[in-house]
Amino acid sequence: MDTSNGSSEVEKLRDRLQSADLPANLREKAVHQIDRIALTLKYGGNLSQIDITAKYIDWITTLPWNKKTEDILDIQKVKEILDKNHYGLAKIKQRILEYLSVLIIQKQKMPTSTPHAPQLFFIGLVGTGKTTIAQSIAEALGRKFMRIPFGGLSSALDLRGQSKTTPESEPGMIIRALRRAEVKNPVILLDELDRITPESRASVMGVLVELLDPEQNSNFVDYFIDYPFDLSQILFVTTANNTNNISTAVMDRLEVIQMPSYTDEEKVMIGKNFVLPRYLRNAGLTQDNLKIDDTSWHKIIRPLGFDAGIRSLERNIEGIVRKVAFNIIAGQGQSFTIDESNLKEFLS
Repeated sequence: MDTSNGSSEVEKLRDRLQSADLPANLREKAVHQIDRIALTLKYGGNLSQIDITAKYIDWITTLPWNKKTEDILDIQKVKEILDKNHYGLAKIKQRILEYLSVLIIQKQKMPTSTPHAPQLFFIGLVGTGKTTIAQSIAEALGRKFMRIPFGGLSSALDLRGQSKTTPESEPGMIIRALRRAEVKNPVILLDELDRITPESRASVMGVLVELLDPEQNSNFVDYFIDYPFDLSQILFVTTANNTNNISTAVMDRLEVIQMPSYTDEEKVMIGKNFVLPRYLRNAGLTQDNLKIDDTSWHKIIRPLGFDAGIRSLERNIEGIVRKVAFNIIAGQGQSFTIDESNLKEFLS
């Protein structure tokens, strides 16, 4: 890059900074960085810093410092969405309704203050509905939904970000999720807290305390952004299979909700009324294309023995729908009924 190109890039950065909605102090800080680069260019210095600064400006100007969605404060709508998306779970739904009722009252009575309820923590075996419950909460409130997986998380810097001194550095997972959400108040699912690698567990738990504590998270500093971002309007929802590896300090900031295992009868109802219609809809098929006889459902829900959740059920139905789609495209018919005589053919 020659000096004239460098000067042009500097002007682009100034223009971008000027048009962005930023905190005043951060804008001033960024202007100083651009001024330093301009000075370096003027005296023929090294241009390597321009890429780092351009990346930094790109991040700070695309973060939702002041953008948010307006909450739908309608507890009846929350109930309807929970019932639409989840079969049974009456006690779990009631806990969520009570929790959100408190948040709604706080917003109505104290609209300018930060809600001070513990964050929800769903504990249960794989496939018991933890993630979909979090998605339903976001849908009911009219908020964006983002998921951050903790499985195999190997460093607190994955959450906190890394200093912008090298071109490879970038913000942490929290700031990246906010950029994708484009609002400052999404529902963020911190998924599988019990699966953090052992060597990084203590440091990650320390960051989690800060994320989940309303007294601390209003001034969260990502090392790359290097400026406080207010996380207090985020609704964090957390999940785990068990609490064995989760620190007491983190547990103190969470409201534990135990997810039950599903009975076979519940799985049949979920399969018929929720899973099958969803996969048919996703594949562009209708219930005229595929019918499953009542005698086949018990083999579909547990072909390999006990499963606390509905993952196996979902995989089996997805596979069946795919085979039906293939048969239709192959000209073998338009309508298929699965019963005990042909179940193995569709499950294989």
